[in-house]
Amino acid sequence: MSPRLPRMLPSSLTGDQRSLYEAIADGPRASGPFPLVGADGALEGPFNAMLLQPALGAALQGLGGAVRYRTGLSARAREIAILTVARVWDSAFERQAHEAVARAAGMSDAELTALAEGDPGAFPDPYEKVVFSIATALAARSDLADHEYAEAVDLLGLPIVFELTTLVGYYATLALQMRVFRV
Repeated sequence: MSPRLPRMLPSSLTGDQRSLYEAIADGPRASGPFPLVGADGALEGPFNAMLLQPALGAALQGLGGAVRYRTGLSARAREIAILTVARVWDSAFERQAHEAVARAAGMSDAELTALAEGDPGAFPDPYEKVVFSIATALAARSDLADHEYAEAVDLLGLPIVFELTTLVGYYATLALQMRVFRV
């Protein structure tokens, strides 16, 4: 599958695009375990497309920073949710990028395999298990049954349920964009 969006090289960017590029390339994601910038200088994954509309891209990358770095979810729980979205949406970039993040958060190869296969059995901790099941329901059905909602609120608390729905929605948006633009 060939890409539908050309790689936007730094030398071709407008002022607003350049500001967004720098916010992404020099922001907190830059210290992560996967490269944000390719050998040609263009942003990797979903970030290249964000440059098409810098105001919207800045808002989207700001939301991404919030769900990655400023939530009450544990690092492991966050990666369980992200990798669940990657599985349900078949997003190879998110899977590859966030498996590295998950390993850095202490996740084992067996746990990563379980996430890729949709097997909740690798997560005996009730908190992680409910994150797995809620993220799966949200990514696959875009809703929670009443019993799922009640369990999530009971184990995670209402603020974390809000964070989890926002995180799943954000990564589903990225997966959709990468699918459409053939990233």
